[in-house]
Amino acid sequence: MNDNLSPELISALNSFIYYLKVEKGMAVNSVESYRSDLDDFLKYNPKHISKFTSGDIVSYFITLQSIGLVNTSLARKRVAIKQFFLYLEKQDMAVNVDFEQVPKIKISKHLPDFLTVEEMFKLLDSLPQENPLQIRNKAMMELLYASGLRISELLGLTIHDINADDKVILVRGKGSKQRYVPILDNVLELVTSYITNVRPVLLKHKKNDYVFLNNVGNKLSRMGFWKILQKAAHEAGLKKDITPHTFRHSFATHLLEAGVNLRIVQTLLGHSSLNTTQIYTHVDTKYLVETHRLFHPRA
Repeated sequence: MNDNLSPELISALNSFIYYLKVEKGMAVNSVESYRSDLDDFLKYNPKHISKFTSGDIVSYFITLQSIGLVNTSLARKRVAIKQFFLYLEKQDMAVNVDFEQVPKIKISKHLPDFLTVEEMFKLLDSLPQENPLQIRNKAMMELLYASGLRISELLGLTIHDINADDKVILVRGKGSKQRYVPILDNVLELVTSYITNVRPVLLKHKKNDYVFLNNVGNKLSRMGFWKILQKAAHEAGLKKDITPHTFRHSFATHLLEAGVNLRIVQTLLGHSSLNTTQIYTHVDTKYLVETHRLFHPRA
């Protein structure tokens, strides 16, 4: 897990983990959560211990929040990072992080805008596949969760964007930006089966290249998808307020909680801002595909 970290950072992290295990007697699962959280933070913008500032931590949290990580997870990560730097300070290491400058994370009392893995599985596994529209709905929602696409990106997909050989889809995001996103084997099977067997039925005699069509052969609208989603959530017995963006937040949250590096998740989401563009590094497509397949709950 410590690949790409300097020996100095690895040594500091291992020393802290040893302290948690041996001196504090912390449970194994808790220790691993600390290790995962700290490993991700240190890889976000690796530098010498003495060079980290409160601004680095704030920037990290802003990025996590912007891609959908919920406040309960952010609060846990803040605790891990704070305890790490407090430990280093007690070890007389040069530390220049002032946590008074790192805002505390407020835990919302409202239902979060994401589903747990169990809730997502309950929703997806409850979807019937008895007629053409139901088969389309199943393919759409499985793809939305498996890829983390924006709803506009999902509905804008064309049949030419599906690369079954390389198991990726070409996504056209905001600002005319394009990216390739891996597609899981089981989801690729659903989508290709829909395109082959169902899409022609919906298309009838019309001509267009959009993957997901409504019942008269036109591109499915946002409102059309929203109504389908509300009906599916109700029938699955989910009480949360679910929107198409809930899928994107859930995708990001589940991968981050599974230990996927923040930069990988950023790349998969196609997320960028003026504040974070400079920290992006090139991610090889094959590595992206393997990481996605290894950690995605639906794989």
